[in-house]
Amino acid sequence: MSQSWLIAALTLIVSTVAVPALAQAPGADVDERPDPAVVCHVGVYRLDDGSWVDVAPLAGKGLRWRRLDGSTSRMMLDAQGHWVSTLGSTTRVEGPQPQLGPCDEGRIVFEGQAGRRLSQDTRDTTFVGQGGTHLKGRLILPPGDGAVPIMVEVHGSEGANALDFNVFQRFAPAEGVGVFVYAKRGSGGSEGRYTQDFHVLADDAAAAVVEARRLAGNRAGRVGLHGASQGGWIAPLAASLTPVDFVTVGFGLAYGALAEDSDQVMLDLKAKGWGADVLDLARQITDVTGAFIASHGEVGFAGLEAVRAKYGAQPWFADIKGEFTGFLLTTPNAQIIAMAPVLDAGTSWDYDPLPVLSRLDTPMLWIQAEDDLGAPPDATRQRLIDLAGQGRPITLLEYPDTDHGIARFEAAPDGKRTSIGYAPGYYQAVLDWAKTGRLDGRYGDGRLLATPSPRGR
Repeated sequence: MSQSWLIAALTLIVSTVAVPALAQAPGADVDERPDPAVVCHVGVYRLDDGSWVDVAPLAGKGLRWRRLDGSTSRMMLDAQGHWVSTLGSTTRVEGPQPQLGPCDEGRIVFEGQAGRRLSQDTRDTTFVGQGGTHLKGRLILPPGDGAVPIMVEVHGSEGANALDFNVFQRFAPAEGVGVFVYAKRGSGGSEGRYTQDFHVLADDAAAAVVEARRLAGNRAGRVGLHGASQGGWIAPLAASLTPVDFVTVGFGLAYGALAEDSDQVMLDLKAKGWGADVLDLARQITDVTGAFIASHGEVGFAGLEAVRAKYGAQPWFADIKGEFTGFLLTTPNAQIIAMAPVLDAGTSWDYDPLPVLSRLDTPMLWIQAEDDLGAPPDATRQRLIDLAGQGRPITLLEYPDTDHGIARFEAAPDGKRTSIGYAPGYYQAVLDWAKTGRLDGRYGDGRLLATPSPRGR
């Protein structure tokens, strides 16, 4: 979920603490840009059999292709000018090896099938978000004149320009679903400063919904919000501010941001083999570190110092990591003080999504990764099941053997995970929910864990 501004900052500044793979300093990627040498190839390509291949930009060198079934590889040009694809996020040359033609020809060959880059109905705009901030947006519609569903894409904690890097903006229209994407404040030509204030971001997302409807005019059918990761807090909150037809949340949390750190600490300790007695003590520790973070340090260091003194010599103490707890326990107070004012992104640590989720009448699809290390799913799963049982319009789909992003992975002996693609059925579920508000049939290995109960309505 990338709330780990303290951990990530320590790595960037002094390089002494190992950082979870998903952590990054807030807004550190605001200035990322696509590789200019190959960005001309970006687009969605229709193959002879009617299927598509999306070719997306990367902030580093190369490109990334993906398919509806979740398969994906990074593409790099070799010294001979051939495109070489490496599976998922690995460095293994494995799987399909598509070849792109010259930029001006807009063609691809994928496993023997020819494909052409699709032209898309794209409308750029500037709209007004919270506090009068001007934000850059874009509406991409499927071909034709009829009404179509539209997903308003709510970004996660990343600072990178969604107008460049949002992955749904090309292939969803190729599947009949329009997309409105916008650059979050402080990125991509949008005014303002990067923030993780959920209320500000929800106001921006609600304004994006209004702008999407305006731009689409009579082509606007079902219009909803699609938020992933941190966007899982923001999308339902935005839906409480403006009428929408649906909400989709991917790998988000139905608890507050502080609970994310606590749950990650529990996973850290369980992975090291520690039992319930240690986990109970660790919960007490995360209560202390959570209070420190939520107050932006105003509670002082007495609680942290007491925890260090009481448990610092315990054999399990060094196994505590989490989003920020491990950093707070092992970093000198003076260094924390020096770093925090610069790195605090205004995160809504005190936000509890339960009141919104309990009242919202908009149909919601939540898609979870069963083995998510970035957003541990257990507490969220139970909360969503309970809410659905109370009659809330919540559908919960969970994918086994997947991590944050609904990413399939392989694990090294030391436990480090490397993505090898996305779960089959995940993309289709997102698209079908936008189209109909229903999940029909199977979506790969996804397990339907909750649907709305008539009880409580």
